[in-house]
Amino acid sequence: MNSVRETQITVVKLLAAVIAALGIMGFVFLKDPVPFLMGLIFGSAISALNFFQLANTLNRAVKMHPGKAQTFVVTQYFIRYFITAIVIYVSIVAPYINIIGTVIGLLLIKFVIFATNLFNDKTYYKNIFKRKEDETNGR
Repeated sequence: MNSVRETQITVVKLLAAVIAALGIMGFVFLKDPVPFLMGLIFGSAISALNFFQLANTLNRAVKMHPGKAQTFVVTQYFIRYFITAIVIYVSIVAPYINIIGTVIGLLLIKFVIFATNLFNDKTYYKNIFKRKEDETNGR
């Protein structure tokens, strides 16, 4: 349980760092960066909350009967998608929130998770650069 919470905190910290980097790039390259930054913060905040909700759902579903767990997980899945749809709708309607920033914020946590898992495994890179002649089985 502690490992799950530590992973969540690590992902959210990296998410905040990427948001800060994108926010600085937005201030440098955009004429009006405030709506983009608002969309980025709005989308990534909802994405982080959905990430925490997913972890909570899985922790609770593991302790349930399989039939009840399936219903619970599917219900929570649709709730998360409904929340995401509301966020996108609000971003489209509100003039002070950029839709592109919101969508980037919603997708950003997925890229952070992929990047942390991709660059976390050192043996993967050792196997990539290992020569075939170095293998002990003679193939």
